[in-house]
Amino acid sequence: MSELELVLKDNKIEYEIINHEFSIQSAQEGADYFGIEIGQTAPTLVLKSEREYFAIIISGDYGRIDFEELKAILKCNELKLAKPKEVEQIIGYTIGAIPLIGHGLSTIIDRQLNRYSFIYGGTGTPKSTLKISPKDVEKFNNIIAFVR
Repeated sequence: MSELELVLKDNKIEYEIINHEFSIQSAQEGADYFGIEIGQTAPTLVLKSEREYFAIIISGDYGRIDFEELKAILKCNELKLAKPKEVEQIIGYTIGAIPLIGHGLSTIIDRQLNRYSFIYGGTGTPKSTLKISPKDVEKFNNIIAFVR
């Protein structure tokens, strides 16, 4: 049992880990594979400022990230997506498999995820997906800001 599963079980969280034979590469691919709305997909991305790294968990229908809005929210001068190699060095996970919980970064979350009872996102391994309530994702992250 993974560390993620242990945390969820110990806290009596309702969840499901869904294994698949390939790595899901996009929100649309995930929505098609699971037969859900694209908004229920919840990729975790890593942002880099001049001071630190942040996670942002967004709904699959979010569109382009507004870096100017996020710079104002986070009170930083520079902000961009972290490079894949940086992400692996900083949190130990590869892009596309970053877990919804357990990544250890201060987190910004998209309020629109709360439209759904369950959202689908990373587990830390490329060939599995976590189905979990957005409220539980909030509970297990250090949420520092919201978007939308």
